[in-house]
Amino acid sequence: MSADLNTGTREFILPDLGEGLTEAELISWKVEIGDEVHVDQMVVEVESAKSVVELPCPYAGRIVSLHANAGDTVSAGQALLSVAEAGSESGADTPASGGGAAEGAAASANADGESSGANLIGYGTSEPKTRSTKKRSFGGKHAATPDATSTAAPAVPTVIPDAPPQPPTEAPAPGNSSRSATGESSMDANDRVSPVSSPLVRKLAKDHGISAKNLPGTGPGGVVTRADVLAAVESGAGTAATNVPAGTAPTAQLHAGAERTAASAKVPAPVGQADRDTRTPITGLRKVVSERLTRSRQEIPEATIWLDVDATELLNTKRALEARTGEKYSLLSLVARFVVAGLKKYPIINSSIDTAAGEIVTHGDINLGLAAQTPRGLMVPVVHGAGEMSLRQLRDSVSETVGKAASGKFDPSELSGGTFTLNNYGVFGVDGSAPIINLPEVAMLGLGRIKDRPWVVDGELTVRKVMYLSFVFDHRACDGQEPSEFLTFVADCIENPISLLPEL
Repeated sequence: MSADLNTGTREFILPDLGEGLTEAELISWKVEIGDEVHVDQMVVEVESAKSVVELPCPYAGRIVSLHANAGDTVSAGQALLSVAEAGSESGADTPASGGGAAEGAAASANADGESSGANLIGYGTSEPKTRSTKKRSFGGKHAATPDATSTAAPAVPTVIPDAPPQPPTEAPAPGNSSRSATGESSMDANDRVSPVSSPLVRKLAKDHGISAKNLPGTGPGGVVTRADVLAAVESGAGTAATNVPAGTAPTAQLHAGAERTAASAKVPAPVGQADRDTRTPITGLRKVVSERLTRSRQEIPEATIWLDVDATELLNTKRALEARTGEKYSLLSLVARFVVAGLKKYPIINSSIDTAAGEIVTHGDINLGLAAQTPRGLMVPVVHGAGEMSLRQLRDSVSETVGKAASGKFDPSELSGGTFTLNNYGVFGVDGSAPIINLPEVAMLGLGRIKDRPWVVDGELTVRKVMYLSFVFDHRACDGQEPSEFLTFVADCIENPISLLPEL
């Protein structure tokens, strides 16, 4: 949080998110420019790799600008919004962008057209100081644009002008306006300057060889958004720029662009293919899940074992328990109770691997993770202290955790510290799976669906409620004996719940 250059205007920056998180995606604004806010009023919702949280504004006053749009990725320390404190007149003169963010180059330009240095973190001016600029209006906002004397070459046009362009450092002769019709059109397209609110949008465009300010903006007030850049990338707008080596002379660039255009014309793209394809950036939680699962597969020498289990008595016990107490008990909470008892009996299963130290860490507490599918993707919220809970307490905690999965809004503390994970993929209608271990844990138990199947009881064939248990473990922590005994123990508890009584 810092004071703005205008007296009485203060900036609310994205605070430290903790746990090594340095960036978040802006989900939605809860305020608009011109709104009056009070201290600790929730003003924005952001999604980090851990959770979705709402952030309160530390200042009271009037919102004069929003520095990012929904969908933008913002970094810790980056300004989110500016607030004019009550009684301050400075906010009236603060330029505000459509969709919220001020155009950085215009906001920081002084009378001479040079940057004043008042930029957001990670945001810099891209125009050389040798180029003079003037302000040009776009929908009520001002953006820096080259004046009549500027001679910067356009970014790799696809046609060759009649006359070679002059080097950028030389000024054209006065009154020299002899350009072909095609050259005029090309220059007009590249001279367009659109407001760009986010430094991350600028960086995304730059990484793909595109000038964000030269793109048509679809955001409020013509602001260029992340979606505009991605659309330009898919259309191939950045191909020519990225393929030209740095320092190539303007004339060479023109010929290179023409050659590429001719070459590409020989290989027509499949009709309609680009329209049918959808590209989704791997960001936020999906990126974290991808990295963790990939690392798990690469690092862990895992082994999987499984059992088919008669769950008929488990269902009978559930009905009897509910009839006796008048309370509801989920099958997941009952199996969780069996799992906790098994982890106490075989503590090596309740461990993790400290790769850096080369140690197996056997945990004294049992923090039970529950793999959950949420609108944000796969998450593993944790029931902390499950080993010390009664069945009723564990039931309530499991129910509360599963209930939050519908929204995917968990506090960061609820998504860390797990020592063992229970995965109930039977709710998706599948019988079994070979789960991927949740690093740095050493094991995971998967529950398949319960289905009527033929089963032999006392030498006779009958129909029973049967489910499959899949158990995956890290061979670095243990060999086959303990995992097999643990899985057999849980299976015995499911088939005959009364067998758990000696363990309580």
